[in-house]
Amino acid sequence: MFARVSTYGTGPETISDAPSEDIINRALEIPGCKGIYYLRGKGAGKDLSITLWDSEDSMTASRETANKIRTETSAAEGTQILAVEEFEVTASSFKD
Repeated sequence: MFARVSTYGTGPETISDAPSEDIINRALEIPGCKGIYYLRGKGAGKDLSITLWDSEDSMTASRETANKIRTETSAAEGTQILAVEEFEVTASSFKD
């Protein structure tokens, strides 16, 4: 599995503290996307989104579409895109 982590700068002009259902659905419709997390920073002026991908090829192929969604969402919600990084997920575990 692979992950793309986007970092957003937030401030008083930020309209929302989470992406809309439409934005989430657009991301999940990209081939190979397995999930999305959105993390709201506590007073740090920074939020993160993490998208999970079934393969490096899927993540690579999604870049153009993901960039478009990220740019449109950032403009609409009053955030600034600070960084976009890609990672291989080498371990994961969830507890019920």
